Amino acid sequence: MRSQVLVLSFLVVAVLICLGVLVSSAWFWVLAGLSPLLLLAWYDAFQTKHAIVRNFPVLGRSRYIAEWLRPKLYQYFIESDTDGRPFSRINRNIVYQRAKQVLDTAPFGTQLNVYDEGYEWMEHSIAAKDHHDLDPNPRVLIGGKNCKQPYSASLFNVSAMSFGSLSKNAVMALNGGAKLGNFAHNTGEGGISEYHNKFGGDLIYQIGTGYFGCRTKDGNFSEELYAKRTAEPNVKMIEIKLSQGAKPGHGGILPAKKATEEIAKIRNIEPNKDVLSPPYHKAFNTPEGLLRFIKKCQDLSGGKPVGFKLCVGQKSEFIAICKAMLSTGIKPDFISVDGAEGGTGAAPLEFSNSVGMPYREGLAFVYNTLIGFDIKKEITLIASGKIVSGFDIFRAISLGADTTYSARAMMMAVGCIQALECNSNTCPTGVATQDPELMKGLVVEDKKHRVANYHNETIKSFVELMAAAGIDDPDRINRRHVHRRISTAKSSSYLSLYPYITEACLLDPSSVPEDWKELLAMADSSSFSPKFEQIFIEED
Repeated sequence: MRSQVLVLSFLVVAVLICLGVLVSSAWFWVLAGLSPLLLLAWYDAFQTKHAIVRNFPVLGRSRYIAEWLRPKLYQYFIESDTDGRPFSRINRNIVYQRAKQVLDTAPFGTQLNVYDEGYEWMEHSIAAKDHHDLDPNPRVLIGGKNCKQPYSASLFNVSAMSFGSLSKNAVMALNGGAKLGNFAHNTGEGGISEYHNKFGGDLIYQIGTGYFGCRTKDGNFSEELYAKRTAEPNVKMIEIKLSQGAKPGHGGILPAKKATEEIAKIRNIEPNKDVLSPPYHKAFNTPEGLLRFIKKCQDLSGGKPVGFKLCVGQKSEFIAICKAMLSTGIKPDFISVDGAEGGTGAAPLEFSNSVGMPYREGLAFVYNTLIGFDIKKEITLIASGKIVSGFDIFRAISLGADTTYSARAMMMAVGCIQALECNSNTCPTGVATQDPELMKGLVVEDKKHRVANYHNETIKSFVELMAAAGIDDPDRINRRHVHRRISTAKSSSYLSLYPYITEACLLDPSSVPEDWKELLAMADSSSFSPKFEQIFIEED
């Protein structure tokens, strides 16, 4: 669209000048009348701040006109952030304001109905602390006792989004922002491209069931390619993806339109064909096999932190993995817990809407299980699933996370406007497309600073919230600090909604909580299949 507008405007000027010279000078008045519009089109096409205006000169401005006309009550209340709704306008405002470093405050009081079911808040303290006295950039060291190259991670990082799903410009902007802000950029399962290495930002190399980047021609795991990839100094950690929130139990999807020659070369696949990753791993098929694969990846990487990502499904399967940690003596350096509410790209509707455990329940369960087996102290937990604000980070840490990921919000910091064209290769802002004309709209030099701005301001917000709660260290945040309204007349703390279990209680049969006994009996370290299935028949 951009190039067509430029060519068309040039032709219009040329035709009107010719008509003015050859036919009538009145045509010069027509040219004068059109000049403001033509100049605006040229300005839009060459400015670097707004991708949609750059891609669609003049027409793209209709988006901002629509936003300006939108009534404020609709903006703040009808589209407020409640469970089950799309990414809210409040969250979008948070990202845009921080990325662009514009006014980060709200007028006229609370923007949510505090008596609505689902409203959440954190406890503040009369003995609040001065946030200037706190560490402005708290970090967490990831790596177990046998890790040779532990990584100091920010509390807020870029979640997994592949090159292929995202454009090369979006990948460069994210990595450039990660470099500027000193946080990590998860590659997604699509492998490491030259665009991930452009600015040297810290990378978390994700390995999915397709083993892209470390894949043999027949689709199996290649130790040689893996060792080569992970030897790169900017690769700080390796994440094995078991499942993801957008489509748990379903392999990744890359539409044929996005499987370009370049992407096919990086992934070692055939170009111009739909890429459907298997729903399971070929490198292992048991919990103990997973742990042995993790040990292999730790060794081949030279001792870098290796962990796995999952959206919790059958609880007994995760308990089986924990049993395998004890039987093999092998532990992942970290576990990433994704939620059913996560996801940024193409996914079947039933999977994105009706499969997988939401991250709050999943994170609380994973934390409790690790505590129950007395292995949490050796494993870092990363939370993912609509993490947008400082409060979201605070809430995730209260449930047991040590650090967090964000995908959707980071996309918006790059310029995503939720046009919902992620799966059609027609993203108007150049974020989720492989169309070279649309990609040109996303100016990396501008957007990488926006990503860094958004990260830095969100961490600053988290630190201020922590100070308001009278807390000087993220490790002191717990479930009693966050409350949730469960009806108009009743609220409950996270401590009541997601109660802790006693440390090491799952190791001693006499101390196992009653509601854990059946799950514990079903879990088998040698198989993901439960030992037995119990059928409950409700009697009248």
